[in-house]
Amino acid sequence: MNREIKTVIFIFCLIKLTLHLFADYHSGFQGDELLHIETGNHLGFGYMEFPPLIGFLAFIQNLFHSNSVFLHHFFVHLASIIILIYTAKTTVELGGKTKAVFLVLLCILIAPGFGRSQQLFQPVVFSQLFWVLSFYQLTKYVKYLKVKYLWYLTFTVCLGFLTKYDIVFFIAGLPILLCFQQIRQKLIEQNFWKNILFFLVIISPNILWQFLNDFPLIQMMNRLYETQLNELTIIGVLWKLILSINPLSLFLLIPAILFLFNTRENKKYIPIALTIIISTIVLAFSQGKQYYFFPIILTLLPFGSVYWETKILNKTKWLIYTLSIILLTGITLIPFGMPVYSLENYINYDYQYEKNEIEGGEYGIHFEERYSKHKWDETMFHLRAVYDSLQEFEKKNTLIWGKHYSQAGAVNLMGTDYNLPKSFSYHGSFYIWAPTGQMPKTIIAFSNGDAGRDFFEPFFEEVNPVRKIYNPYADEESKLWQTIYICKNPKQDFDTMKILFKNRIFE
Repeated sequence: MNREIKTVIFIFCLIKLTLHLFADYHSGFQGDELLHIETGNHLGFGYMEFPPLIGFLAFIQNLFHSNSVFLHHFFVHLASIIILIYTAKTTVELGGKTKAVFLVLLCILIAPGFGRSQQLFQPVVFSQLFWVLSFYQLTKYVKYLKVKYLWYLTFTVCLGFLTKYDIVFFIAGLPILLCFQQIRQKLIEQNFWKNILFFLVIISPNILWQFLNDFPLIQMMNRLYETQLNELTIIGVLWKLILSINPLSLFLLIPAILFLFNTRENKKYIPIALTIIISTIVLAFSQGKQYYFFPIILTLLPFGSVYWETKILNKTKWLIYTLSIILLTGITLIPFGMPVYSLENYINYDYQYEKNEIEGGEYGIHFEERYSKHKWDETMFHLRAVYDSLQEFEKKNTLIWGKHYSQAGAVNLMGTDYNLPKSFSYHGSFYIWAPTGQMPKTIIAFSNGDAGRDFFEPFFEEVNPVRKIYNPYADEESKLWQTIYICKNPKQDFDTMKILFKNRIFE
């Protein structure tokens, strides 16, 4: 890799990091992030919604005992930079030079979907990272057939599985390598069964955890298909995907597909192309959401950039300027992916293009992290007021029940600044961390509009709503109001509560 290419990569990494840091300054936490941060306080071989790696990263961040957005996005930003670097390296391995690297990195930068998915502390960004790393090692192996690249590939796939289960779609394409005689012969000579065995050994603790916990992954996926995935259509997902990656990226994606199917000139890349095609087909049949396809897009873009550089720009070199200008106009969509400027400026300039008007709401802003600082400050203030209203003997043992895991996670992360007691929940992974033994005589509970007083009444003799918190930025009616309840005299202990909620974890 020459100095010119390294300079291009460095500049894009610097720009991307700067954008993410601006977004950190102008945003709070998205709801799922609060769950992921809490996993760091409960290290294990698995969680109800995802594999264990996110918990290990959260554990390191939690050592600093901070609720800073900057701190809890450290690994996210590191991953996003590595994604850029290895996407560029893959482009070079496929035959690309400076122009190809420039084009592929520009497409990633202007994609609002990549901006947001690589901004939040979620398994999604780390899944993209290990797809990109795995694809890079796959490319190296197919080109050189050296055993070290096979082991690097095995290692990155293992990490991918321990990050997010969607790596199975990448794995689904790998058996096609056995259909090519030269590769098959090399794999046999290199005892590739050892790589398979290594993979199975590494993932076995998580599989065992799933087994011992009655496979919550299956329960979660069933719930997803019931409430979301079954309603998706191929056309709908494709349209959202195009918008997420920026329609201008089609300038690279369409040539990428042409490159993949141009088997006469690109025979050496046929095995790689087929792995991508198979992964895409399997994922499409699973009815995934648009962001499930982001890792595949990251593997396709390098082919498109190489196609432009080798097939078009070598004949009409001036087109690089025209194409660059066209793609650069895509930067106008960056603020739709991450909050690179303040909420006030967003409301004044951009949000009218994507607002979701709901009855009783004022703004209807899609992404919670844009306004969550305000939301959680308000919530903690009111919870503290309710807690202060209790008598002293009640305060000693009181806990807070957050109906949604984001609510419980918010209290546990931010509540220390307000001297609030710890929170528990029976939603998602919080279920496995729920307290045991006798319940306190008094519980402070709070929920969104999707669960009212009747949700808590079966578990207490007395349930009194005491405060309502309005969220003017909500884009769904269920998120407009949070209600705080004082619940007294529980009808059962915590152990019975776990039994009662065993089949309601993802409701």
